[in-house]
Amino acid sequence: MPDQASVLLYIKSMLADLIYINGIIATELINITENTAAMRHGEDFLKGSSCISEHDILKRNIVNIVKNYKRTPESFIEILEKHVLKHLEEPE
Repeated sequence: MPDQASVLLYIKSMLADLIYINGIIATELINITENTAAMRHGEDFLKGSSCISEHDILKRNIVNIVKNYKRTPESFIEILEKHVLKHLEEPE
């Protein structure tokens, strides 16, 4: 039977993985929302709103939250950050 410390470490690891997965889901949902708004209202609507800059801040915050909890493997964080920041740098 596992001791209490190993169970707590297992739960901590599992929660870190869930935070990472939720970070991916959250940033991709923001992108889907932007794409849907652009399809419905047109690109000019999206460019004229404050949504893009607000979404960029949200995405950066999500990456920072993931960094707080997902420490290993480091490549997971690097991949998420690179992917999210790539979307932020794409021309409007």
